Amino acid sequence: MAISKEKKEKIVADLVEKFSRSQALIMTDYRGLKVEEMRTLRNRLREESCGYHVVKNSLVKLAMEKVGLSFEEALFAGPTAIGFCYEDVVAPAKALVNYAQETKTLSIRGGLMGSRVISEGEMISLAQLPSRDELLAQMIAQLQAPLVGLVNVLSDSLRALIYLLQVRAEQMEPQG
Repeated sequence: MAISKEKKEKIVADLVEKFSRSQALIMTDYRGLKVEEMRTLRNRLREESCGYHVVKNSLVKLAMEKVGLSFEEALFAGPTAIGFCYEDVVAPAKALVNYAQETKTLSIRGGLMGSRVISEGEMISLAQLPSRDELLAQMIAQLQAPLVGLVNVLSDSLRALIYLLQVRAEQMEPQG
């Protein structure tokens, strides 16, 4: 069934809006996924603040041209579903890569990060990075480490002084 021109224009406008809000786009081939598997995948991605939509290739290309995004034709070989990463890029990439490995039917073609085209291999590498929250926690731990060391050194010196004073006080008690 053909889509009316007005409906196509609305879809393109919606895609343009999603592209402008997205940090990254992850292109996938969803052929072979059952409806329940697609629902499960969408729920997992929703938890990561990522939208996942089946799209018509010609309309996506038109919307990308309107936004000024470059793309490779290989990203649109066959039926396409796009993961729109609105916040963190790593967590949705992890979710998609893990789901692709679980189901063996979903395949990741690559994507866009900013205006840069990312290959499937780069997307898999991206999925292996720690999430944004994990990276922040690691950075905070690295920043805290010198301070914790300084506190320990200073408190050890005070502890040693207190111990020395206690020993001296015990030595003076029997004499006086």
